Amino acid sequence: MNQNDKNQKAACSRRGFLKGAGALAAGTVFGMPTIVPASVFGQNAPSNRITIGMIGTGRQAIHANLNAGFLKLPNCRVVAINDVDSWRMDQARAVIEAAYSKESSNGGGMKTYADYRQLLNDDSIDAVMISTPDHWHAPQAVAAALAGKHVCMEKAFTIAPMHGKAVVEAVKAKGVIHRLDSEFRSSRLFNQAVELVHNGRIGPLKQVIVGVPKELSGNVVGPQQTMPVPEELDYDQWLGPAFEAPYTLQRVHEPKNYSSRPGWLRIEDYCNGMITNWGAHLHDIALWGMKRENELPVSVEGTGEFAKGLWNTVVSMDLRYEYADGLTLQYIIDQPYVKFIGKKGWIHAQHGQTLTASDASILNFQPGPNDLSYADTLSDKADFLRGIETGRPTLEPLQVGYNVYFLTWMGLAAIKLGCKLSWDAAAGRFVNDNAANAMLTRPFREKWLDQNVIDWMNKYQDIHLKSSTTGPTE
Repeated sequence: MNQNDKNQKAACSRRGFLKGAGALAAGTVFGMPTIVPASVFGQNAPSNRITIGMIGTGRQAIHANLNAGFLKLPNCRVVAINDVDSWRMDQARAVIEAAYSKESSNGGGMKTYADYRQLLNDDSIDAVMISTPDHWHAPQAVAAALAGKHVCMEKAFTIAPMHGKAVVEAVKAKGVIHRLDSEFRSSRLFNQAVELVHNGRIGPLKQVIVGVPKELSGNVVGPQQTMPVPEELDYDQWLGPAFEAPYTLQRVHEPKNYSSRPGWLRIEDYCNGMITNWGAHLHDIALWGMKRENELPVSVEGTGEFAKGLWNTVVSMDLRYEYADGLTLQYIIDQPYVKFIGKKGWIHAQHGQTLTASDASILNFQPGPNDLSYADTLSDKADFLRGIETGRPTLEPLQVGYNVYFLTWMGLAAIKLGCKLSWDAAAGRFVNDNAANAMLTRPFREKWLDQNVIDWMNKYQDIHLKSSTTGPTE
C-alpha cells in the first residue's frame, strides 16, 4: 500500500469516527469524552484534521470565520468553498491557499463549488460553516444535517421560527454536532460578566437590559431602479428560498468589494434586521447570565418603528419581556451592551469597552476552587471543533441559538402587531392571537432546494402541529 492509499484509509477511518462521535452526542448529552488519540492517526498527519467546507464567502466569512477563525486552528483544514458570487469565491480561495502555503503539507488547491449542494455531496468534508444571508441559513443547515455534516451556522438563526425549528430537529435526528456562531461567549469581557453573576456577586437578578447599536438604523433607501446583474453573481441562486425580485445593488451586496455592510441586512425578505442580528450576540450573553437558555419569557410588549422603502427593518424599539417568576428583560436600540441588575448591585458589559459595576469591589472577585470560572472559554470555532472531536455538545448548540432567536423575534412580532403577546410554552403557541401564530411560519421558494430538504422544511410549516414540534424546546 503506497503512502497516498494509507493517508486515504486513515482519513476514511477518522471520518467514520467523527460521524460516530456526533451520533454519540445526540444520544447522550453528557457522555464521556471520546477524543481521537494522536497515536491512531498521527500527530501532524492531514488525516488528523477536521475538514471544513465554507458555504458563503462574504465579509463575515473572510474576516471572522476564516482569518480570525478556522485558519488559525491546527486541528482543522478548510478544503472546499462555495459561493454564488465567483469573485468572492476567488478571494476566499486566495486567502485560504495563502494561509496554507506556509505549510509543508499543502496538499493541493482548494475545491470550489458554485452550488452548495455539490459541496454537501463531497464525502471528504466533515463539517460546514454556513455564512450566507439569513434567508438561506435554515435550508442549507437542514441540507447539511441530512447529508451527515456537522453544522456551524452564522447568526441570526433564520427569518421565521418554524424554519429554525426544522433546523433544530434535523441536527437532532441526524446526530451531528452543531453550534450557532456567536463569538461573544469567548470574549473575556462578556464571560467575566456572566462569571460574576453566576458566582452571586450582585445577588439574585431583578432585571437585565440589552442594547444593540444604531449602525444600520440611520439610512433610508427607497425604491430602486432595476439594474443589470453583475456577471460574477448567480442572482437567482442568491435569492434561493426568497421569492423573485428585481436585482438592484442595494438589495444584495456591493460588487467586488467587502468594504460595507450589504443591503440585504436591512430587508426583511432576507433578514429580520438588527433586532435579531446584533440581538443574537447580546441576548446569548443575557440568557446565559440569567440561566434561561432553555426557557422563553411568558410575555413581551413594546414599541418600535420601521424604515420605509427597500430597506424596511426595525430602526427603533423599546421592548419589555417578562418571565414566569417575574424577572424582566428590557431590549432597546442604543449601544451594544448587557446590563445585569441584581439585589446587591449591577454589572455593565459593553462591546469594546471595559467592564463596569455599581461597586468596583465586585470586579475584584477571583474565582476560588469551588467557584465557577469562564476565563478559559474556547473561541467559537475551537469549541465547535472540540465538539466534533469529543462528541460533547458545544457551548452554544443550535437549540440554544434558536431560543435566543425566538426571543428576539417575539419582540419583532409584538412591534408589528402593536400589542402585548403571551407565550404558552406547553402549547407552543401565542395565547389567543391568530395573527401572531400565523407569523410563526413563512412560505419559501423551492427552487435550489433538493426534495428531501423541501419535505423536511414543510413538516414544520404547519403551525397546527402538536406542541412537541411547534415551539422551542422548553
